[in-house]
Amino acid sequence: MPDRQRTDDTNDAVADGQDPSPEAGNEAARRRRRAQFLRELHEAKALRDRVQPRRARAERMRQAVRMRTFRW
Repeated sequence: MPDRQRTDDTNDAVADGQDPSPEAGNEAARRRRRAQFLRELHEAKALRDRVQPRRARAERMRQAVRMRTFRW
């Protein structure tokens, strides 16, 4: 697995030479942290599915039942 750099550093939120509002920097940093979290969550779920195939299959079946009973 390749090494990843941490993306939660708020100092890199905006390019040099710009002076946007502090909220824009916070929002950009929040989006980067969220993207990183979602990538790691997806990776962890994929690993769990490979390690415990029976449990993963049961979860897929439960999800299918939930989707069939859901009313649009």
